[in-house]
Amino acid sequence: MAHSPVSPELRRARLGVSMVFFTNGIVLGGFAPRIPEIRDSLEVSYGGLGLAMAMWPVGALLLGLVAAPMIRTLRSSRVAVVGMAVSAVAMLAAGVAPSPVWFGAALFVVGATDAWVDVAQNAHGLRVQRRYKRSIFNSFHALWSIGAVTGGLIGGLAAGLQVSVPWQFGASAVAVLLANAVAYPMLLPGPEPRHAGAEGADEAGLPHSDAPAHTPLHRIPLRTWGLLLALTVIAIGGGWAEDAASTWSASYMRDELTAGATLAALAFVAMQGLQFVGRLLGDGMVDRWGQRAVARAGGSLVAVGMGLALAFPSQWGTILGFAAAGFGVATLIPGAMHAADELPGLKSGTGLTILSWLLRLAFLLSPPLVGAIADAASLRVGLLLVPVFGVLIVALAGAMAPRRPTVDA
Repeated sequence: MAHSPVSPELRRARLGVSMVFFTNGIVLGGFAPRIPEIRDSLEVSYGGLGLAMAMWPVGALLLGLVAAPMIRTLRSSRVAVVGMAVSAVAMLAAGVAPSPVWFGAALFVVGATDAWVDVAQNAHGLRVQRRYKRSIFNSFHALWSIGAVTGGLIGGLAAGLQVSVPWQFGASAVAVLLANAVAYPMLLPGPEPRHAGAEGADEAGLPHSDAPAHTPLHRIPLRTWGLLLALTVIAIGGGWAEDAASTWSASYMRDELTAGATLAALAFVAMQGLQFVGRLLGDGMVDRWGQRAVARAGGSLVAVGMGLALAFPSQWGTILGFAAAGFGVATLIPGAMHAADELPGLKSGTGLTILSWLLRLAFLLSPPLVGAIADAASLRVGLLLVPVFGVLIVALAGAMAPRRPTVDA
């Protein structure tokens, strides 16, 4: 299928969005391998760490819904780059926190600003994709994954070389500030579109009925809300697997499988690395087989890969299990976001904002729940929830778009 030519301005906008996604990934990626060291310095249990970590999604849940009006007022480009700058500085504050209370407070700010960036960068990425008139959205999330891999490798090496957490987080903050200052002029100018169709969104193939744009919320069909709920659970399944890798994989590798600091970081790196590969290939897979089939296959891979890794625990088996989960969830969150953003009857950004806000529930519930299970039994038992979500993803994949018929240009 032939693609229409892309203007240099639009290519620059794609690069700019990619840079924002990349730096967003670096901030989380650099944090994950240092969590065992931070827990040691704060002298807290798994459960205590989980409660402090939960302040990240608490900040996102309490303030995340502000994203949509902020974007409509200030533009997604401004919210994304300014939010990234504040988020990186707040992460540095978490790295130097002297107590669990200050650590949790800093993560509250990280969570709030990360929620704004999450919606803004995705909203801007969808604007760029609509002007491209073909699927490129997964490539943005691929850049987030490779950013997380880069941050994870840096964090793992820094931990192995005994570079202090403040030094690593400080250097990361400077890099993020500079990169976003460069990215901002590349992004699309002008106000946000009032609805997806204003920039040529193709809603063909989405599993919902037609409805007029901007239907009052009380008149939205129950089917639409049901689809949004199913899409949210699918996204939460992907988010739960990501949080298991970012929050617990290094601790599980170090504390229960006796891995060294650098090797312990490889479970998170493997997860994000294969997620990057999956997102790099994701647009082609979705165009060929449809998001529905890709989601079902991905959920199966999460259930089988992590299930086997936990049933037969070993250092390299765990790394492979997280790698399988990373490839499996690669397209789930971007696919669910795309479908939610184009549900008919909802204002521009509303479906995306609701899904993104509820997605934070995964990151709110996961740390304290898995931490409590770990204190009561083991981290291995707590991580069993990952393959359970894989099964749920398979069951709910019908809410995703099927394969669209190709039309020769």
